[in-house]
Formats: sequence, C-alpha cells, structure tokens
Amino acid sequence: MLAALVAGCSGAASDIEGGTADSAKGGSAASPADAGGASGREDDADARAGNAEGGEAAAAQPVSAKPDEQPGAVYYEVFVRSFYDSDGDGIGDLNGLTEKLDYLNDGDPATTDDLGVEGIWLMPILESPSYHGYDVTDYDRVNPDYGTEADLQKLLDEAHKRGIKVIMDLVVNHTGSGHPWFRDSASGKEAEHRDWYVWAEDEGRRPVGQSAAGSGSPWHEMNGSHYMGTFWDGMPDLNFDNPAVREEMIRIGRHWLDLGLDGFRLDAAKHIYEDTTEDRGPETTKKNVKWWQQFRAAMEESNPDVYLVGEIWENSPAAVAPYLDKAFDSGFNFGLAEGVLSAAKSERAGSAFSRLPDYYKLFGEASGGQFVDAGFLTNHDQDRVMTQLGGDGNHMKTAAAMLLTLPGNPFIYYGEEIGMLGAKPDERIREPMLWAEPGRDRGQTTWEPLIANAAGGASAADEGGSEHAANVAAQTAKPDSLLSRYRTLIRWRSEIPALRRGGLEAYDPGDDRAAGWIRAVQGERVLVLHNLSGEPLELKIGEASVEAPEKNAESASGEAEFGRVLRSTVPETNLDAGSGLLTLPPYASAVLGR
Repeated sequence: MLAALVAGCSGAASDIEGGTADSAKGGSAASPADAGGASGREDDADARAGNAEGGEAAAAQPVSAKPDEQPGAVYYEVFVRSFYDSDGDGIGDLNGLTEKLDYLNDGDPATTDDLGVEGIWLMPILESPSYHGYDVTDYDRVNPDYGTEADLQKLLDEAHKRGIKVIMDLVVNHTGSGHPWFRDSASGKEAEHRDWYVWAEDEGRRPVGQSAAGSGSPWHEMNGSHYMGTFWDGMPDLNFDNPAVREEMIRIGRHWLDLGLDGFRLDAAKHIYEDTTEDRGPETTKKNVKWWQQFRAAMEESNPDVYLVGEIWENSPAAVAPYLDKAFDSGFNFGLAEGVLSAAKSERAGSAFSRLPDYYKLFGEASGGQFVDAGFLTNHDQDRVMTQLGGDGNHMKTAAAMLLTLPGNPFIYYGEEIGMLGAKPDERIREPMLWAEPGRDRGQTTWEPLIANAAGGASAADEGGSEHAANVAAQTAKPDSLLSRYRTLIRWRSEIPALRRGGLEAYDPGDDRAAGWIRAVQGERVLVLHNLSGEPLELKIGEASVEAPEKNAESASGEAEFGRVLRSTVPETNLDAGSGLLTLPPYASAVLGR
C-alpha cells in the first residue's frame, strides 16, 4: 500500500488536548444515484466476527467460498459543544443532540433525508474545566455545560430507538491537573494518591527525555518534584503499574456501560506506558496490550457486545495489529486516511489501495478474525479534510466515496458532510456546526465565533454561488450537494450487503486515474470503481477469478460477474455489455455486479 502505511510509527502529536495527535442494466445508462429507494438497514454493527483509456483490465485476486467479512456501520463523531444548543446559552448540549438525531438517522429506512449513520462517537462529555474535555476532573459526572446524566440517558434511549449505537470518548491515560486525585498526589509523598501518578524522584528517575507524543519534555515540576505529563502539564499521566488505578478505570468504564453506552473511543491508547521516545518498542506495546485486554474483559462483563475503538496514532499496520488481540475491535486507520486524501488530491490512485487486503489479513490473524477496520478522513486533531483538499468539492466527493465503499466502520467528523473548513489552532477545526444561514436556526451554537467558516468566506462547499452554501439547509435541497452525496453513499451501504460487511479484494482498473476494489460476502461480489480525475474514463472490465463452486455455477449461466451498473453517482455512467467497456464520467463512482 502507500508508503505511509508501511513506514512505521509517525510519533506525531497533535496538540495539548489528548490525541497525538439506480440500477442500470448493461448497455444502458445508469439512473441518478438518488432515484432509488432505500431498503432496510441491517443492525449488525455490533457483530464481531496510468494507462490510456480503455487499457487492459487486471484480474482480481481469487475469492474463497467464505469471504473474510467485516461488520460495518457508519459512525459520526460529534463535538457536543459545537453541535446544537437546546437552551439558548450558545453551547451545544446533549438535549440539542437528541433534537437532531433525526438528521443523523430517523429510524425509518424508507426515508432519504437523513444521513443514515448507525453510530455516534461523543467527544469527551465528562466534567472538565476546558472547552475540549480531555482533562477530566470527575469521571462520574456529565459536564454541566452539556447537561445531566438523565439527559445522557434520554439521548441513549432515543438513539437506540433509531438503531443508533453511542460510544463515548473515555480518557484513561491521564486526568486533568485539577482532579482531586492529582491535587492530593501533589500534596506530598505520604499522600493517599501519591502513587496514582508518576513522580520521577519517587521512582529514582531523572526527569529528562522527550515526550513520545512530540510535545517536548514530558516532566513537569511541582512542589519540588517532577510528574509525568506526556501531552502537557495540565494532563498528568496516571500510573497503570498501580492496581488501584486499573481497578478504578475499570469501575468507571463499567459504570457508563451500565447506563447504556455501547462502547468507548479510547484516547491516547498507546501512551499508557509509552511516555517518552525511549519507551517505544515491543515490550512497551506488550504492556499496553495487556492492560487493554484486562479492560476489555471487564467491559464484556457489563456488555458482551461492547465496541472498543482505540486511538493508536501509527501509520504502520504492524504497530496497530497487536492491539486487536482481545483488546480493541478497531484501531483508527491513520495510514489509510492519508492514502485516501492523497489519491483524491492528486487524482491518482498510486499504490494507495493495492496492499490493503494484505494488511487486513495481518489484522485478521492478530485478532482471530474479529477485527473491524475504522477508516476516516480526518478527525478533531487534524486540519479538516476540505481544507486539506484545497476547497475542491469534487475531490471531497471522491474522498467520501472511497471512504464509504471500503470495509469496516467508517467515521465521519461532524460538518465534514457539508464541507466545513478549518485549520489549526484546534478551535478552528472544532467550530460550530452550520445548520442554516446566520440567524435562521435557534439551535446554532455560538460558544466560539466562526472564523474558518465565517459567512462570506471562501466556503469549500460553495458549488451553487451562495456564500452560505456550507450549511445543512442550503445543501439539503440540492441533489448534487456534498450532503446529498454522503446520504447517497451511506444508503448504498444499507442496500448492498457486500458494501456493508464484505471483505476486500484488490483490483487493478488499468488506469491510475481510477481507484477500484472488490467487496465480497457469501453469495455476492461487487466491483467498486472511482474516477479520481476530471476526465471521462473508459475502463475495460475484467472477470475476476473465482474459486467458489457456486460462483462458477453462476458464471456458467452466461451472466458476466460485473456486467451491470448497480449504482452510480452520475447518471451518464454506462457499461457496454458487448465490449465490457465502462464509461465513467469525471469524479464519478460506480458499483458493478450481476
């Protein structure tokens, strides 16, 4: 795959907040992508288990009788403070999110005006003095800015009614410096919680070295001693060699699962023991994994189907794989994100996807076949995807199409679906969600002024000339808008089982301006193709080799395996049944099958 995926750890730290940062038959044109109705959405998200045009097509890898399937559900990352305000204080809250659940998924598979996501990731919602919440001061209390535990319970109940699972950011690597545990720990060597944190002098260590998170020295002086704070002095690291710390974090996790949460996004997962650059290595990874295995086993006592996704900020699949061994269901695929954005921006697939099946094989072996990939484009620690793509709406659409036709649980960062902009500092990439033109929606949050997404600015989603095009209301009525494209692509996943939970096979379209792969489940295989360029492509569709006896029988019927356009984002997509030539318009995506 791309160089980033085989490069080894990035070691990048993002900031001080935690985080290291339809159908058309062969020979005819495809009908518009939005024309088809949506079928029922299956609820198996918690299951575990450059040539010239018309160049020669390459055969795909053989598929076995039992494809290596992955359950798949689309998740939506929400910064509650920026999302929707229910009480007029300018701060987004849990009740506001509950009000907007129908935007995410209204629970009716027949409708097409919701996104259709099946999972929500709540960025930190526990008590904290900061706007971002990664410096927790009370693990048992919802941040009063966001509401109460009863408000969270209501959100969970309403989400579950709509088939939406909810996971929460759980920050266990460190607390806030205002946490009572740390205040006590810093009061002296005889304090009850002294060894809940890492003090250099108490352990006979010299307070030297560089943070593994890339934030300079990890040691910070207080009262004549130095404590470990990998990210910054406001977030002191907990001491996981202390059994009491482990027991308390397990208690906290089970408390929130017992309330009804479906799992956790686990922040800074590799930094439990990887504090300095000298800590990096297999032995430290083993210690990290051992803790997370203990945590998982305990969480499964509260919820056998708990979903755990870890932030392991590494581009190397080999560095992520150990965490999939009875610890996490998923690790965020940072390398894949880089590859997708590179392909979209350069309009060339390069080697971005050819080795992905090999990496999935590695993950499958490490997890006993239980892993689920967690793809994404960007998150709350990175410049927004539309900004990285230079405000190009076509590139944004192809990036989204690639993400949402790959396996696993793709994660969407709030506002991504309407093309919100933002580059660091962090407040600029976490600006208020844009629901309508200024003054047109009572729930618009105002805790932070709009700068990256200010009205009259260079809106990246501005395809129709409106200075306010990057908002939900403006894009909902436009069939060619970015929001409509996201809705369409997510609906494809609900309608086509192979897109939802299928395994992945490599496929070479024969033209570097196109990206392609095969998705396969038992009884169904589809070919996914994306035109990354602004030029129409003619692609020769080749037959894949098939090992399964039942597939051979189907082939004997005379119907080409990829002889029909099942879905396309552009109606002019056409497959000539006689020649096997697919005409794929600029920046179009298509799914082919029987």
